[in-house]
Parts: sequence; C-alpha cells; structure tokens
Amino acid sequence: MKYKISYIATISLMAAMLFSSCDNYLDVLPKGEKIPTSLADYEAFIRNEYNHLNDATQAINLLNDVYKSPSALSYISLTSINYNWMGNEDRIIQNNSDEAAYYYSYTAISYWNLMINNVPDATDATDAEKLELIAQAKVLRAMNYFHLTNYYAEQYDEATAATKLSVPLITSADMGAPSEQISIANMYEFILTDLTDAIPHLPAESATVLHPNLGCGYAMLARVYLQMGDYTNALLSAQNALDQNSQLFNWKEYYEENKDQIEKEDDWSTSYPSKTMDSPENFIFRYGSSSSRWSGQSGTNAALTLSRAAQFEEGDARFASKWKKKYQAPDSIYYGIRSDKFNAGGITTPEMYYIKAECLARKGGQANLDEAMLTLNTVRKTRIFDANYTDLAATTTQEAIAYIRKEKANEYVQTAIPFWDAKRFNKDVNYAQTLTKIFNNQSLELAPDSHLWVMPFPMGATSNPGNGSLVQNTPR
Repeated sequence: MKYKISYIATISLMAAMLFSSCDNYLDVLPKGEKIPTSLADYEAFIRNEYNHLNDATQAINLLNDVYKSPSALSYISLTSINYNWMGNEDRIIQNNSDEAAYYYSYTAISYWNLMINNVPDATDATDAEKLELIAQAKVLRAMNYFHLTNYYAEQYDEATAATKLSVPLITSADMGAPSEQISIANMYEFILTDLTDAIPHLPAESATVLHPNLGCGYAMLARVYLQMGDYTNALLSAQNALDQNSQLFNWKEYYEENKDQIEKEDDWSTSYPSKTMDSPENFIFRYGSSSSRWSGQSGTNAALTLSRAAQFEEGDARFASKWKKKYQAPDSIYYGIRSDKFNAGGITTPEMYYIKAECLARKGGQANLDEAMLTLNTVRKTRIFDANYTDLAATTTQEAIAYIRKEKANEYVQTAIPFWDAKRFNKDVNYAQTLTKIFNNQSLELAPDSHLWVMPFPMGATSNPGNGSLVQNTPR
C-alpha cells in the first residue's frame, strides 16, 4: 500500500482485541509493548487503513445497487430481507453476525477519542501541530458518527429530531467509559461542533490521502447540512470545499487509454491501472466495507443487474470503464472489471458539485436553475463520451433535481451516498419514491415510509452495550 504505518505494535494488538471480543467495543485501549506518547505515535492511527472503514453493505442491498444471485436470495437472511424488501421478516434476529458497520465505526471512534483527549500532552510537537492532529481526529470522528446515525437511525427531521433516538455517543477511550444513546438532534449538533471546531486548524494540504485537510472539513460540513435540509449552509460549504479542490477525473480519457483491454471480447480482467488512491478528486479516501481492501460489494466494483445498469446515461465512460456484460448462470449481469479499491467511504469533488447543483436548484428562478445545470454539466463533460454528450437544461426545480439525483446516484453507486439521499428525499412529498421490481413473478415494492430504511443494531451490541443502554430504532 502507499501509506505505511509506523506504530505496528499498538495497531496489531488493538486489532486483535477487536476481533477477539466485539462485544467490548467501548473498551478498546492501546496496550502492548508501547503506549503512545509522541505526536508521531498518535498520528499513526490515521495512517492505518483499517481505521477508515465505513461499511454500507446492507444499504447497498436495500437499493439493489448490486447483483445478488438467486442462490443468495433463496433463504431468509439479512441480505435477502433487505434486497427483496421483506418487511414482515425480523432483521433484528438475522443481524447476529453482520456487525461490521457498527463495530468498525466504534473501534475507529475509540482511536479518534484517544487522540482528541491525549494529544494535548503529546511529546515532540508544537502547539500548532497538536491542534492540527486533534482537528483531523475530530473530522474523522464526525464522519464515523454521521455514518452510524444515518445507518441506524431515522432521517433527520427538524420536527422530530429532538425526540427520536440516534446511536450511542461516547467521547472517551477510557476502559469502561459510559455511553449515551442521544437524540438525532443532539447527534447532529455534536457532529457540527466537531467540524466547526476543526476547520480553523486543518491544513490546506494533508500528509496522506487518509488525513483530513481543509477541503475535507468543508466537504463534510456540506454533506451534513444537506442531510439536514439546510441548503443555504450546504451550498456555502460545498463552494468552500470546491475553492480548495475542484478537480475532476476524466473518465473519457481513462477509457481511451485502456480501450483495447476493456473492449477485448470475453475478457473480464481486473488488472486496469489504479486511479483511486491518488485521484485528483479525493478530499479523503476511506473504504466502503470491511472487506474492501480485497473484494466486497462496496470496496470494489461488484456486479450490477441489467436493470440497474440501464439507469446509466448512454455513453457513460464511467460505466464503460467499470462494468462489462457477462453471462453468469443463471443470469446475464454487468460484471465489475475493476479491483482498485475505489473511494467508497470517503469524499470526492463530484459530490460537492452535486450538492452545489441541488442547492442552487432549490433556490428556484431560471438563473439559479441555469447555474445548477452548468454545475452538473461540468461533471458530465468528464463522464459522457463526446458523441453522446448534450448539455442538460431544466426549467423547474423538480426537473433539475431529477437530473442531479440520477447523476449522483450513478456516480456513487455501491456506496452509502445514494442511501442517504433516498432517506432524505423520502421525507419530501415532492421527491419521495416507491421502489418497485419483479422477483420470481411477484411484484415487490419499497415504500418511502418503510421501516427497512433504518438498519437494526446488531444483537451483540444490544445484548452488551457497554457502560450504557441501547434501544432499537426499528421494529424489526
């Protein structure tokens, strides 16, 4: 890998503790041959790739953003329930082992808490260096809590956020530290405070793609404000992020450079040149699943169904560079032909373009709609082959947002982002959608108000929540 960790003894022991006792997720402390004391010791936690995992497996299943074989759907499991929208089945009982989204996030949070609480006393560092590292830890903690609350809790709604429960909040890495399952409103307030406290101390350029920089801080603020429906602040933050980095990767050029191999008949090789870890689009790189360093539906480009593939625009160079039609008995699918660890859990510049475009469209008025479409088309010009490209235009807010939403969902397919957006749009009568499909000659649907949009806490967490309590946020 590109970024090596210098603090192997501590990391290895912490990983061993995690896997030996997931139930004690709040009790993870660095032990072993060396306790961190210097700034370099603490900074090494950020350099460890295993601390940057945002698993979104079941969210991807719910949206059917990945192909599942008939055999994988032939029995009742967490996967089949979410994939086929089986609302009467009990996901809580089934979620007795699918715990990566929960435990990896809280394990990472324990590291960021350790840094935030102890870096002020670190040796071999200036005050400015300490403030920078604390700020980076706060951004990473905010990212983890945002992922958790939008996975395991209801969508933020100003009218109910103060009374609906989110996820356990813990700000200490001490053994036996207490946790409290706070409200959605309080969790968002906590996340915003972490980010706004961090921004003045973030560097313009970071040491590695795993370290948050100033652009990342602004980008995360934009993501949070968008999810809250605060489009004014989301627009401001997205523009601030783009002022730091507005670069886009040109997928048309990439396709042309690799065209011979991509178009080779009956070749589904995955040995294409990597563009992810060093992509100019990255604000920060994070994996999208616990298995994403090697395989897994949100870590590499997994297969798509024919119906999901059909949602891409004709002439989409991203699609042509990532998937290729293949017969895999008993189905024809679009097979994922890349395996270069795409940035499924981090933040990239296109997301800021889409946020900016949506916020402009929501302001209304033709001038804002034109600017929204100009912003959207700026991204599309690097994605759609010239022979297929035509500028998109809109005369209404709803028309503009439909274009933006579709393009964003295709850009971030097999990540958590389309899931977050769907939950957000489900609360708006103008944009809520009922998903439908046919499976085994049966008509299936997923309503905007279905309880399936909230993932159940794993049984291991509810039965052993540490020094606190944990209430399920979904009936099943």
